[in-house]
Amino acid sequence: MLGSLRGARSRIVRLLHRERAFPGFAHSPGKGNLWRRPARLFVLAFATVDLLGTVLLLLPAAHADGEGARFTEAFFTSTSALCVAGLAIVDTGGHWSVFGELVILGLIQVGGLGIMTLASLLGIVVIRRFGLRMQLSVQTETRSLNVGEVRGIAGRVLKLALVCEVLVALVLVPRMWLSYDMTLPEAIYSGVFHAVSAFNNAGLSLYGDSLTRFVSDPIILVPIALATMFGGLGFPVLLELRRRFTAPRQWTLHTKMTVYTSGALFAIGMVVVTALEWSNPATLGTMDTLHRLLAGAFHGVMPRSGGLNVVDVGAMEDSTLFVTIMLMFVGGGSAGTSGGIKVTTFAVILLVVWAEVRGHPHVHAFGRRLSSSAIRQALSLTFLSMTVVATATVYLLITTDFAMEQILFEVVSASAVVGLSTGITPDLPEHAQLMLAMLMFAGRVGPITFASALALRERTRRYDLAEARPIIG
Repeated sequence: MLGSLRGARSRIVRLLHRERAFPGFAHSPGKGNLWRRPARLFVLAFATVDLLGTVLLLLPAAHADGEGARFTEAFFTSTSALCVAGLAIVDTGGHWSVFGELVILGLIQVGGLGIMTLASLLGIVVIRRFGLRMQLSVQTETRSLNVGEVRGIAGRVLKLALVCEVLVALVLVPRMWLSYDMTLPEAIYSGVFHAVSAFNNAGLSLYGDSLTRFVSDPIILVPIALATMFGGLGFPVLLELRRRFTAPRQWTLHTKMTVYTSGALFAIGMVVVTALEWSNPATLGTMDTLHRLLAGAFHGVMPRSGGLNVVDVGAMEDSTLFVTIMLMFVGGGSAGTSGGIKVTTFAVILLVVWAEVRGHPHVHAFGRRLSSSAIRQALSLTFLSMTVVATATVYLLITTDFAMEQILFEVVSASAVVGLSTGITPDLPEHAQLMLAMLMFAGRVGPITFASALALRERTRRYDLAEARPIIG
């Protein structure tokens, strides 16, 4: 009891002194002050880094032939790397020089770390806009994001990312050096690049065929798949798993929803993709059983935002492409390196449907009742994302000659910042490539800023109108 009282007292002290820990964010937004509009600052920061990356890639030193790249090539590549989207209109390993590749690698790292850090900070900003009682309640359900330790979040994100990336690189480098006729410097360069790309869910590879040369090598594919999965869970979940991995009953609601929903989607993706492509001679059909299972499982993980591939995605069955589109649209965990509407949003919608089917007036999950604001935000975000995808798909269908399933696949891959492609992105006209670049940027910063903006703008009405009920269905 004494320990609980001391813990509550320390949390209250941190809440009362939040302005000292993070000046500016604790107050109401004021005109002309970006620090008091964190969502706007978030977008501005990403746009600035994107512009800087574009300028660096336009330099002659960044191009393999030393002549410089076209603006569309530089802008698309910079946006794809920074937003860890993974789509490419040129061969990363053949089109860019070592300097250009290092710029891309730096953009991937900055984008991955930035999205985890800034999304976590925006979450804290939202918490701080609540009253003290609500803050303490939310603090109980978000123990991994301590509102009194804002300055430590960036450091913890960096430490977590570097540890994961180093562990993956330590497996990839010796394997590439000893088994793939690479020199030690080449193996180090390739191993580190793909470790960073995998953890940050970037989907970019130094090889024009992505990872197809490693299709039968579990020592390469398994660490990359695990890194993609971990990076996609989100920083708050990873931090809590590090502290309470063996005590799932003590996990917060957010961690439970993220882990269990992600696990179910990973399993469904692995089984469905493997089953649908089992007899396809252009993908898994010519492999032996073990390699079919390995490649199928790998592709079951990648649609959740990984973006790397070991078989030709464009040669997959239409049914597989459709399942992949649905998995890409959902994406991964909040405050993580993956995109999409996020698994918690998807889980909330499923729980709403389940409660409605059972006739329950409230939505429950793991012994908790979901707030009406969370439900509204989930529905609003999903509807907005579907509208963006539909609008972009219609535009590209009108202005290009590609099939609908190919266009829809590329649009969802871009908006969900996944990086998988049927192979048509390099062949799209320039205006279509620029649209995909804008979709990647919007898909990276849009869901986070939209959700935080809804939470920050929420107001309690002192009165309400009379209730009415339209006919549904």
